[in-house]
Amino acid sequence: MKSTTDLNMVNAYIPGRADVGPVTGALIARRDALLGPAYRLMYERPLHIVRGEGVWLYDPEGRRYLDVYNNVTSLGHCHPAVTEAICRQAQTLATNTRYLHETILELAERLLASVPETELAHLMLTCTGSEANDLAYRIAKVRTGGVGVIVTDTAYHGITDAVSKFSPSLGVTVDLGEHVRVVPAPRLYHAEGADLAERFTRDVEAAIADLRRHGIRPAALIVDSLFTSDGILPEPAGFLMGAVGAIKRAGGLFIADEVQPGFGRTGEHFWGFQRHGVMPDIVTMGKPMGNGQPIAGLLATADALAEFGKHSRYFNTFAGNTVSCAAALAVLDAIERERLVLNAAKVGSILREGIASLAVRHEAIGDVRGAGLFVGVELVCDRSSRAPDRRLTSEVVNRMRDKGVLLSACAMGHNVLKIRPPLVLSADQAGLVIEALDEALNEAQKASGG
Repeated sequence: MKSTTDLNMVNAYIPGRADVGPVTGALIARRDALLGPAYRLMYERPLHIVRGEGVWLYDPEGRRYLDVYNNVTSLGHCHPAVTEAICRQAQTLATNTRYLHETILELAERLLASVPETELAHLMLTCTGSEANDLAYRIAKVRTGGVGVIVTDTAYHGITDAVSKFSPSLGVTVDLGEHVRVVPAPRLYHAEGADLAERFTRDVEAAIADLRRHGIRPAALIVDSLFTSDGILPEPAGFLMGAVGAIKRAGGLFIADEVQPGFGRTGEHFWGFQRHGVMPDIVTMGKPMGNGQPIAGLLATADALAEFGKHSRYFNTFAGNTVSCAAALAVLDAIERERLVLNAAKVGSILREGIASLAVRHEAIGDVRGAGLFVGVELVCDRSSRAPDRRLTSEVVNRMRDKGVLLSACAMGHNVLKIRPPLVLSADQAGLVIEALDEALNEAQKASGG
């Protein structure tokens, strides 16, 4: 079964398309020779970054770029409290989970306390979000005795062999597994007045029925709770309830992939799934957890983990090491101390409202949506057909790069600007994003003769 989409980056570097200059060209050639052909670079003219601080990245000439795309460093680049915690712990002890140590236990207590209304009971740590989703799938298979997985049509859940088989956004060259069923993402902008919750529930029920028809027992429904790769689809809150109920009635687990929506980004709760009032069996987490230090993991119910723990031994050399746990604790402290969930709500509202106001002057802005500091701007050829404008999206992304604002794009039509800044973004910095987008759209329109 082939993937249903081919989500090549609209802002990818393509050799020969743009003049990158001799210095950058030489660096690209050296990189290609040493790293091989599988890696990709962002933007038509790739950036050479040598330093980061807060929401800013700097090139060798000292020019700074406002980073509103990178949520790996969700607290901003080189956050002092996190770097200090890493250095202090590295100078004291760096070891694995086969020795007793209190840091991992404190981290587990803190993370579990962030979801008191659920039955989540245990923490397991990995190094990456891909590993976390891979482990979650292993647990689901043992718990349910099934292998069937249901995902949305442009989902991304990771790059391991198992997880890539249910990550349609990796493109048509990456086969989806025969045990995978794809359902349409809940695109409210294109729903034409339909009951989105009912439709999504019905689609998941149909996928469950089709799995069973082919003799495949359902193991899990896994979704990114903001449907990030599908185009950032947060509304309406609560629409996941029916679908979650359907997979649980079928004997499967609900896995909430919080690698991108988690850690306060929505500005409402600590986790994205909480806005839907659902209870996951497993919550996976990753990128923002260590603010750049590799650490990821999952929270699971006692019921989900019981059989897996009885029959499977889990050990990961680097996962849960003391240095990464210290970094994660520093991240949790900073989110609380700096009131970053509240900041995500306040600044995210300014960002969304400011971009929405541009729609009066720019017909290409079809929809502006999001939650907290996660904003999607859907660019269309015209508002009546709502047809995606991939060309314009690519041009806007690259024009904004030239203006010193870094973002990217997502969705099946490759036409949704993906704005995902560090949680420390200020109102003034949000204003810079709005201003740059206004200018980029104006310039793109003039260049096309509009």
